[in-house]
Amino acid sequence: MLGVIDLPTYLAGLVLIVLLPGPNSLYVLSVAARRGVRTGYTAAAGVWCGDTVLMTLSAAGVASLLQANAVLFGIVKYAGAGYLTWLALGMLRAAWAMWRARREPVVRSEETEAVAGERPFRRALVISLFNPKAILFFVAFFVQFVDPGYAYPALSFVVLGAFAQLASFLYLTALIFSGTRLAAAFRRRKRLSAGATTAAGALFLGFAVKLTLASA
Repeated sequence: MLGVIDLPTYLAGLVLIVLLPGPNSLYVLSVAARRGVRTGYTAAAGVWCGDTVLMTLSAAGVASLLQANAVLFGIVKYAGAGYLTWLALGMLRAAWAMWRARREPVVRSEETEAVAGERPFRRALVISLFNPKAILFFVAFFVQFVDPGYAYPALSFVVLGAFAQLASFLYLTALIFSGTRLAAAFRRRKRLSAGATTAAGALFLGFAVKLTLASA
């Protein structure tokens, strides 16, 4: 179909890959839990835009260049790890502030100021773009399902990318609505909110370390 080989196998592998936890999905979940459905979808849109850019670069052969050039790979890798570390430290600071204020009433003006400066779309987009392993994965995975003899390979990449984005949309939608259910519990229990934010910060540090150790 349109130059795509073995579509059922591709879809099965895609489902498994989408369900694997990563910094993108974790960030969308945390944003939805803190700020609701609309802002959750704003962060998800950043993920989808980032994935689209990565798919386009992969189809254009940029991922192969990154894989072949150790210096370029290192630059992207450490920039991504640094950004994830910065986000993790911000989450840990927020968790500490929640813990210290667990017996104090919520100050709405301070919350509004913090929310206004977060920019979920931009953060999610940057997290997606600074992920060299995702670029390499797209090139290694997509190419296996493109018929080399098909006259319009770009169309094959579009078909595969559309299925990938659909799977991502369904998965992130489930996370967003799960996150809003957690929001009420977080608002009632500041200790729970602080603990969840600490866990998210620790996971982001883990992603940064994993990215630092990644190899082309």
